[in-house]
Amino acid sequence: MGRVAAMMVFLLMVLGILAGMHVYIWARLIRDTHLPAPWNQLALGLLLLLALAIPVALFFGRSHPELRRVVGWPAYVWLGLVFMLSLALLGGDVIRGSYRLASYWRGDGGMIDPARRTWLARVLGGAAVALSGALGLVAVQSALGPVDVRRVRVRLKRLAPSQSGLSIVQLTDMHVGASRGRSFVEDIVRRTNALAPDVVAITGDLVDGSVADLRHAIEALTALRARHGVYFVTGNHEYYSGASAWITELGRIGIRVLRNERVTIGDGDAALELAGVDDYSAGRFDAVDHASAVEKALGGRDPDREVVLMAHQPRSFALAQRFGVGLQLSGHTHGGQLWPFTYFVRLQQPFVAGLHRRGESQIYVSRGTGFWGPPMRLGAPPEITQVILETGGSLPT
Repeated sequence: MGRVAAMMVFLLMVLGILAGMHVYIWARLIRDTHLPAPWNQLALGLLLLLALAIPVALFFGRSHPELRRVVGWPAYVWLGLVFMLSLALLGGDVIRGSYRLASYWRGDGGMIDPARRTWLARVLGGAAVALSGALGLVAVQSALGPVDVRRVRVRLKRLAPSQSGLSIVQLTDMHVGASRGRSFVEDIVRRTNALAPDVVAITGDLVDGSVADLRHAIEALTALRARHGVYFVTGNHEYYSGASAWITELGRIGIRVLRNERVTIGDGDAALELAGVDDYSAGRFDAVDHASAVEKALGGRDPDREVVLMAHQPRSFALAQRFGVGLQLSGHTHGGQLWPFTYFVRLQQPFVAGLHRRGESQIYVSRGTGFWGPPMRLGAPPEITQVILETGGSLPT
């Protein structure tokens, strides 16, 4: 199956799941509650309108900015609420099933009279709407509020004593586009510069859109200041947005793009190597000479010199570990972004968030600086990560 065909199958599956969720919401909130006219017709019309807004925003928003401005925010907020509401209603079904099971034990045969069934549907439906609405407000506030700095100390065996205390600020998954523009980028730049970093590492998914649409917003990154420079590696969303054009544009504004290569940070025996690879999935796209090559970035180096690898997806870590990487910096997962999707992310990625160690190699996975899709974060707040490297004879347990 070709890449285009596989993508079409995936999109059809996503649309099928979304359609099923909307039918489920209709059944529990409109059909089962027996809303009187005209409220039932109004509720059904609103549900259909919101359901149609999602595919319109997903498929036509990128090519029609004026349409995106009208339907983008309502569609993406509703997309997040659909998942929360479906889970809340599912919890209500568990309560409903327990109620019926209890009636069996009482000898009632599990039967509930129609009036009580309607009352129970309205109570459970109202509770689900209230709960998902409250969680939605919390999630929107978390996604759109100030991005906190998360400080992480990492001990590396081969780090020269003179490099101890070196600060790397990691930015990742900013997803600058329809939802977040230049003002967001400028705020992140101010917060980053306040940390006086030695290195700024941008680990992919910086943009969701073309250079023509987002050049003005991304130019704000020229104000980033770091003693040893600002570096970037591609994420999968760069390949949706024209990776080659973005690589050229970032180079134009002074950001060094690492493409399966490494650079030296510092001088002489105290030097540290910073490596970067194209996104793990780059080879699947119709881009010339794009493919993740950890062996090219890390092979043939001095084994006594410490190396930090920038790789968008945590899946690169298995191979990086074989090449003796001291630390890998990754993103991609958003920490799950909306609980409980953390558990689903684990099915695809070996690590979801935080610092992890395997043997003598470590990986830090950021929850991301922005968001994608729904402007919501639940249980996974955004972060600017300040990684402070320390010299150590042994790794932390």
